[in-house]
Amino acid sequence: MMSFTSPFSLALATIIALSLLGVPVGQAMIGGSVLYLYLKGMDMGTAAEQLLNGTYSSFLLLAIPLFILAATIMSSGSILDRLLRFCNAIVGRFPGGLAQVNVLQSIVFASMSGSALADAAGSGKMMLAMMTRDGKYTRGFAAALTAVSAVIGPILPPSIPMVLYALVSGASIGYLFIAGVLPGLLLGAVQMGLIYFLAKRRHYPVEEKVALREMPRITREAFPALMLPVILLGCLYSGVTTPTEAAGLAAAYALLISVVLYRSIGWGDIYHALITSARTSISIGMLIAGALVFNYVITAENIPASLSVALKTFDLSPLGFLLLVNLILLVLGAFLEGSTIILVILPVLLPTATALGIDPVHFGVVAILNIMIGLVTPPYGLLLFMMTKIADVSLMELVREVLPFLAVMLGALAVVTLMPDLVLFLPRLAGYTG
Repeated sequence: MMSFTSPFSLALATIIALSLLGVPVGQAMIGGSVLYLYLKGMDMGTAAEQLLNGTYSSFLLLAIPLFILAATIMSSGSILDRLLRFCNAIVGRFPGGLAQVNVLQSIVFASMSGSALADAAGSGKMMLAMMTRDGKYTRGFAAALTAVSAVIGPILPPSIPMVLYALVSGASIGYLFIAGVLPGLLLGAVQMGLIYFLAKRRHYPVEEKVALREMPRITREAFPALMLPVILLGCLYSGVTTPTEAAGLAAAYALLISVVLYRSIGWGDIYHALITSARTSISIGMLIAGALVFNYVITAENIPASLSVALKTFDLSPLGFLLLVNLILLVLGAFLEGSTIILVILPVLLPTATALGIDPVHFGVVAILNIMIGLVTPPYGLLLFMMTKIADVSLMELVREVLPFLAVMLGALAVVTLMPDLVLFLPRLAGYTG
């Protein structure tokens, strides 16, 4: 049994204490890990060595700032407005029209964002204003829907969480991207189905139908932006580019259509996009750096092997293990930031999953879906707190509206967990042999 005064326990306590004091999680993990090395009498330079080896040897990590830059550019100017008009033309005529648009725009915006928080703060914030204008929807419902629809983004490609999972698991980022398509669409479908039910029950309004003659123009205006995921995935699966090169191509394409085709941004907007994406990338980079150092500590303590031995005593089947992982990640997701879970917790669980014969791509999609649902799980889901500030609603009102969506999303999670073929169908069509 681990002593409370052991180097690992003290390192863990340090990380928690620093985090509670407001120190960013990445720096807190580095501080706790350095303390562990000191108490164990190990070379203090090991921390820097692990950090440098982990970052400079991973070309894949360059994809993260490039995807963020592409998303920042695409959400500037008039591109977002064109996409919202397109979404409204498709689903605005159904019961709960604007609510349906909110979900569809999250699916479309996923091709530019890859981040649930970016979706909620960007296009989601605009949808919140549209839904609450003239009192069409309550602020609580609009905020809850914006939060739950935002979790769709990181399931669909390109996905920053999947890039991080590929980093720690060695799984193919291309196959992970395409594996998320059907689960992401399933998540959107169950949300839209619930909206239809609630709209009938609560008499939510239907938006004015867009004339059929207007559809070609609206589609034509949105078409260049809609082509981004097609170009991205096409380059990946044709073998023309690596994932990182595809991310660079996505950023270049976003800049090209924004400046040349739409002419919706100027030099000031480009500068702002570069600064914003740099800040976001740095915060993620520090988290990765801290996780790389702390993962060395976890490995040095032989925790993955010890956990694997402990789990074997329960004689879990692959399905039983996945259900246990679901429970663990749902609880952790309600308290911890998603990237931390992917970088620190999943490497501990992966050896057991591999030993049980669980496909790493299926395991990754299930894990990331769990973590995303955790963002809207009461009482501490990060998206819940974010939306209370953006929408100026009480946490209690927000949670009350979130719970029905949480129920159907857990149902979608159960389907994805129990049916690995749903996740692996598209990757296998693309040549995956797992």
